[in-house]
Amino acid sequence: MADDQSQPTGEFEREPVTQRSLLGFKSFIGMYAGEHCAGTELMLGPLFVAAGVSAYDLIVGLLLGNALAVLSWTLLTAPIAVRARLTLYYQLEKICGRKLVTLYNLANGVMFCFLAGSMITVSATALGVWFDFPMPGLNDVYPNSVGWVLAVLAIGTAISIVAAYGYEMVSRIANIAAPWMVLVFLAFGLVGLKEFIDVNNSQINSLSDLWHLAQTSIWKGGEPLEGQVKFTFWYVTFFAWFCNMAMHIGMSDLSVFRFAKYSWYGIATAAGMYVGHFMAWISASMLYALQLHNDPVNTDVLPGPLAYKACGIAGLICVIIAGWTTANPTIYRAGLAFQAIVPNKSRFAVTLFTGAVATIAGMFPAIAMQLLGFVALYGLLLMPMGAVVFADFWLLKRLGLQPYYADHRGLSFNWAAGLTWFITLGICLGLVKSGIKINGFEPFQIWFVALPGWFIATAMYIALSKFYQQRTT
Repeated sequence: MADDQSQPTGEFEREPVTQRSLLGFKSFIGMYAGEHCAGTELMLGPLFVAAGVSAYDLIVGLLLGNALAVLSWTLLTAPIAVRARLTLYYQLEKICGRKLVTLYNLANGVMFCFLAGSMITVSATALGVWFDFPMPGLNDVYPNSVGWVLAVLAIGTAISIVAAYGYEMVSRIANIAAPWMVLVFLAFGLVGLKEFIDVNNSQINSLSDLWHLAQTSIWKGGEPLEGQVKFTFWYVTFFAWFCNMAMHIGMSDLSVFRFAKYSWYGIATAAGMYVGHFMAWISASMLYALQLHNDPVNTDVLPGPLAYKACGIAGLICVIIAGWTTANPTIYRAGLAFQAIVPNKSRFAVTLFTGAVATIAGMFPAIAMQLLGFVALYGLLLMPMGAVVFADFWLLKRLGLQPYYADHRGLSFNWAAGLTWFITLGICLGLVKSGIKINGFEPFQIWFVALPGWFIATAMYIALSKFYQQRTT
């Protein structure tokens, strides 16, 4: 997963993108392939193994879930983006009003801080290999050593300073590192597979032999590790589909695809999904499965030691850079979101403050070790506003209602949109807590509840808009 690091800044922030500034299809392929091969992939892949996933559930679930994610970008996000050609934030401001958008920015900024913190955690595990200090275990919540705190502090400080110097430096570093990281992730997978073949004395002469090895030695299924939720086919599918929900169904990538010539450019996201959320996740998971195979007692999910065993110093450098290049733009974007709340403060100072918050969050390993659940919560939090954008753009005018109502009426807070956001989240979280079972299965767990939640939000926004516009017109 990744944030919207490739968004151009300072261009068309409050006006539609012009025809002369549109980008070609190749621009989006390269952008998404690089963005979604990030530091968090080194955590997510192993956590699938910790969740007791089987080979079929992982491979087929990722194929289907990533296809659904690509379709969401192509059929939901890109068509609105190429018609409106506005940033998400400006489009939301026209719909919701400035005060509600400020609240959205606050929520988005806080979640960005936690996400950046998990990326700093990933990078810090590489320093643990060099300096040999105790590192956190799979179920640790708090920092467990002075060395760990100092490592996170050092990396977080460096990342924050670079982010504070602006998007140009952030983008330059990310673009240099991205192609190299893809190759190192591929190397992780090939090395892990070779090790499995060697330790099992397997003979691989066909795809059938390879599949047998995958089922019996790499992703064996069974019970999850202590403290982890069991992942089966639908868990994997929905996680792959919704882990970037904020970007597609949540509409954050309106800001990216407003530069696309055609809406079908949305399929370029397949480069990111099948490089990062397929190849990279599988590669990282194989390294962790190998660790458990060799030492079942060692359940620690530490990308640094995993990468070092596979690729030596190159692996450690990849871990540091993978976390760094993705935390940088995340902190930068969080800083922008917070600066909108305190516009009299300099962006440099706000970004440093944001980096400090992310660094403190990174010291607590619970966020990174529970990244599967955190990512699901992040997407759920922003999903209702994506449904508001969808309904406002496609449905309101057809139903005789006024789209961009806040802009039309000069409102600073559109209560129809605000209540839709708050009530939908309340309903979804209530369903998650309810523990309702159907034939022994809980359909409203955090991994799945966003799907019915999107329909609830869409219907609620239409109903509330009809009531609200009649009372205020």
